[in-house]
Amino acid sequence: MKENANTKPGLPAHWWPTTTKKACENFWAGKINLDELQQVAYTIREENWQTQLQAGIDLIPCNDYSYYDQMLDMNLLLGVIPERYAPVTKVAGNNEIDLYFAMARGYQKTTWTLPPWK
Repeated sequence: MKENANTKPGLPAHWWPTTTKKACENFWAGKINLDELQQVAYTIREENWQTQLQAGIDLIPCNDYSYYDQMLDMNLLLGVIPERYAPVTKVAGNNEIDLYFAMARGYQKTTWTLPPWK
């Protein structure tokens, strides 16, 4: 490593293209599946890393991308999930991304609904 390596905490959220928002909206509407959503995220992360590499950043940060909210990402990583969202994971076919978006946007896919986590 260089004696004076440079780094930064990652790209700010406004740097992410509207591609993320459009992909999430398409996922919520059922127009794309989880694999396609994850491919969009992978492509954006790769582009962000390449942008920083080309700018001469020596120590490129990772995990600076979020589908929706970085604090929500951290809550899921640490398992800080309000009990009222537990039923989301018990719905057949749901997975962690459904829980993630339920906490972010609320949940209205069954006979019961949940408000977003505030």
